[in-house]
Amino acid sequence: MQQLIECVPNFSEGRDLHIIRQITAVIEQVEGVQLLDVDPGKATNRTVVTFVGAADAVVEAAFQAIRKAGELIDMRKHTGEHPRMGATDVCPFVPVANATMEDCIACARKLGERVGKELGIPVYLYENAATAAARRNLATIRSGEYEGIADKIKKPEWKPDFGPAAWNEKSGNTAIGARDFLVAYNVNLNTTSTRRANSVAFDVREQGRVDPSGAKDSNGEALRIPGACKEVKGIGWYIEEYGIAQVSMNLTNISVTPVHIAFNECVKSAFNRGMRVTGSELVGLIPLQAMIDAGKFFLEQQQRSVGVSEEELIHIAIKSMGLDELIPFDPAEKIIEYKLRGKARHGRLVSMDLRSFANETASESPAPGGGSIAAYAGALGVSLATMVANLSSHKRGWDDRWKEFSAWAEQGQQLKDRLLMLVDEDTNAFNKIMDAFSLPKSSEEEKTIRKQAIQDATKYAIEIPFQVMETALATMEIIKAMAATGNPNSITDAGVGGLCARAAVIGAHMNVLTNAGDLKDQAFLDMLLPKAQAMADKAEQMEAEIRKLVMDKIG
Repeated sequence: MQQLIECVPNFSEGRDLHIIRQITAVIEQVEGVQLLDVDPGKATNRTVVTFVGAADAVVEAAFQAIRKAGELIDMRKHTGEHPRMGATDVCPFVPVANATMEDCIACARKLGERVGKELGIPVYLYENAATAAARRNLATIRSGEYEGIADKIKKPEWKPDFGPAAWNEKSGNTAIGARDFLVAYNVNLNTTSTRRANSVAFDVREQGRVDPSGAKDSNGEALRIPGACKEVKGIGWYIEEYGIAQVSMNLTNISVTPVHIAFNECVKSAFNRGMRVTGSELVGLIPLQAMIDAGKFFLEQQQRSVGVSEEELIHIAIKSMGLDELIPFDPAEKIIEYKLRGKARHGRLVSMDLRSFANETASESPAPGGGSIAAYAGALGVSLATMVANLSSHKRGWDDRWKEFSAWAEQGQQLKDRLLMLVDEDTNAFNKIMDAFSLPKSSEEEKTIRKQAIQDATKYAIEIPFQVMETALATMEIIKAMAATGNPNSITDAGVGGLCARAAVIGAHMNVLTNAGDLKDQAFLDMLLPKAQAMADKAEQMEAEIRKLVMDKIG
């Protein structure tokens, strides 16, 4: 994957869609940048924009957006619920793929210098890009907000990192930083009281609240009672647009405090204070793993198997946290990996319905062929075993065994997803060979290049069915366990699963052997072919054992 850095500028305009569109338009005009999300809020009068690209491209897009926001947004007229100090309030860079925090720090400094010099906007660097420890925290930089800038910026300790040390009355200040992935997350309460919402925020956020006793520490600072969640910032506010109060949180490290834990802590605090959480709202995008983890968490709370599909885990997460209470929650638009992949989230073959897939296989085209069908047979086999595991985990009288079967089902889902990926990858491997044979061969140099491309594609066409063999053979451990210990009412399902897995291994082995005949790399073949034969023999043995277990039980 190419280098991907995420940029998430927050603009102080959430009501005038014409202004917002003009800002996002200049972002989209920068080559190499992909606009992922535009999330305006009327009550906050603030829009969070998310885009990704390589370092130079995201810096250029950010600069153009900040310039356009400076032209169109007049902070002298701005009001909104969210703390703010500038037309472009904050502009953080976040490493996503093939990028480091150092790359993002370099982006922040490059952008900050250009914004200060060319636009005359005072810039403060924050989080990992901060030039001083006192400036790491965005809330500290933004304290006093836009209205306090005129006096604050005159103080030596608040001289900007870039740009003039003078109040830019129209555009205000901008904070530019580098940080880890941040999730902006709001939890909805059945109250209209900002004060009550703040009480929940203080219970949950890491900073907590000032000790009401008035006690002070050795430096004379007020002692604080910390909140329940590390790496969480939060405040309470009333959103007129929705007619409710919310706990508005920034989760700055979701590996420390995941979204579902922050949600649950809000539920506990609200209940203890006579309120109820009714749902929640995600601002911007969220990583896929965060949604999967949330789905598993809520299923475990119900003592239900977590070995369900990725789609089901996401559905459970959405419903458990009420992410669709205020507006629809579309995973394709809100999950960053789905947004990046777009419609190509799944392979072409796997995305087909059953009839279309069968028709495609039956057509005069040589692909998909036996390799793809072998992988699909393996996916069906382990899906049957996973079904048995899930039925077993919910079987009446087996309540104490739900974790045992959940673990088998979770493993089955992972192997199923890998085999489904290999369905398309086997066809891709075949196409690589066809592409290699179509290369020109007029000159000796072209012949050499073509010959090497054919060999490389042939080796890949051996490696893919070999992976199908490995994966399908691994499924047979699950299938055998379900035949031996699973729900007896589903014993024949396990038996059919074993037959499918055997077909996958033996079928993929045939593909390995037929492609091996065209490969010149004998050392590679001497290493791989004995392993493939051993797996084929093992699959025959295990399928016989599974079938015996089944037949013994059904008589």
